[in-house]
Amino acid sequence: MLENSPVGKPIPIDVIEESLYEVRRKIYPRSVSGLFARWRLILVIATQLLFYGLPWVSWNGRQAILFDLVQRKFYIFGLVLWPQDIIYLTLLLILSALALFLFTAIAGRLFCGYACPQTVYTEIFMWIERQVEGDRFARIRLDGEEWPWSFRKWRLKVTKHFLWLLIAFWTGFTFIGYFTPIDSLGAALVHLTLGPWQTFWLCFYAFATWGNAGFMREQVCKYMCPYARFQSVMVDKDTFLVTYDKVRGDPRGSRSKSEDHTALGLGDCVDCSICVQVCPTGIDIRDGLQYMCIGCGACIDACNQVMEKVNYPKGLIRYTTENAVEFKESNQSAIRHILRPRVLIYTAFIVILTSAFMFSLVTRNPLRVDVMRDRGALAREVDGARIENVYRIQMMNASEHPLKVSMQAKGLEDLMILNSQGNEVKEIIVEPASNQLLPVKVSAKIGQDAPGTYPIQFDVSAQEQDGAKLIIHTRDEKSSFIIPR
Repeated sequence: MLENSPVGKPIPIDVIEESLYEVRRKIYPRSVSGLFARWRLILVIATQLLFYGLPWVSWNGRQAILFDLVQRKFYIFGLVLWPQDIIYLTLLLILSALALFLFTAIAGRLFCGYACPQTVYTEIFMWIERQVEGDRFARIRLDGEEWPWSFRKWRLKVTKHFLWLLIAFWTGFTFIGYFTPIDSLGAALVHLTLGPWQTFWLCFYAFATWGNAGFMREQVCKYMCPYARFQSVMVDKDTFLVTYDKVRGDPRGSRSKSEDHTALGLGDCVDCSICVQVCPTGIDIRDGLQYMCIGCGACIDACNQVMEKVNYPKGLIRYTTENAVEFKESNQSAIRHILRPRVLIYTAFIVILTSAFMFSLVTRNPLRVDVMRDRGALAREVDGARIENVYRIQMMNASEHPLKVSMQAKGLEDLMILNSQGNEVKEIIVEPASNQLLPVKVSAKIGQDAPGTYPIQFDVSAQEQDGAKLIIHTRDEKSSFIIPR
């Protein structure tokens, strides 16, 4: 089928579609060594030791980090958080966002290049791919049409995907282990007794890891990650970014090592394209700052190796600022511009919120009390001598030790707190990391006050024995007492 062009000549539809949609070109990153490659390796090892190792750490006879959605309790070492502690999650998310803004303002996409899960798992999968199929050119030949499907090709592909799936399923298993006790989860997996939701999330997370790190790779960074789209508003001319020095490098061109490139009118760039070959997103850093650049520094390591071979100074591609390149400043001079207003503002907010966060955690009262009136029985007369109001008291123990709780009611004379059997409430034991609902009756003498509604207060005191240390926690909860006519 044909369409007419502006000059009247027919243009095939497929040509039009090709101009509108970019067909993905598979990227075969070349392996590279150097300073930034070592840092990426260190971060990959560190993040995965934390991720895979933390669910197996025990604390006080339980899993150290466990987000128990069924019981609605989050265990983080000695800290037990309940849904009422959502403020801590809010503060943590705000701090994470501010930290991301701060790091971006200082040095661009550091998180993306070194600690983002997409980057980390892509690095792991690419390392496996290189070990099984070989480096860049071996993989290109293996995937090319000139290499027909044979037993060796099938063996390499199956081995690679088997190892990928092994890591993907172990990642999914570990992820679920943060929400279900990992020892019982492991036993259920071995005996094939996983529940339907556990099986679903195991397969879903494993498939997501396998697909994102094994196939989509740079497509996630380019098209799915929103951070790539708004990073440009968080950087300025004093932000350290992976930068190609055009002043020094251009005009580019190949030359003999023995030739004087300045006499030939050439810059330091030998146009070897190694920087493009090692880039995990397949961009050419020499084209300037691009949103697809994740700031991993692979091109810096590769370029430095080439500069070393041709006896040119290193740093043709380096972490530097736009102002430093424009005004030919050294990195030492550029570092002095780090402390600018936006960086100071981000830092001040982070310090203030972190201080408030830590102070709140340190002074956190593990005793929670909620007093609710029984609306089905507002007030009643007992034996012609006393008036009773019925309440439900919800007590929550957010500590790792049992609490001995005592309480008294104030606001009217001779108020007594009675249990359902009519006995005065003396002491209640609330077990660690648990809550307890206590129905009580508050009793007052008839005739000492006029009919009406009176404010009263429940004074609750709890003793926590932390080793040899006795800690007292108190709560004051307000309610009302009704005296009928």
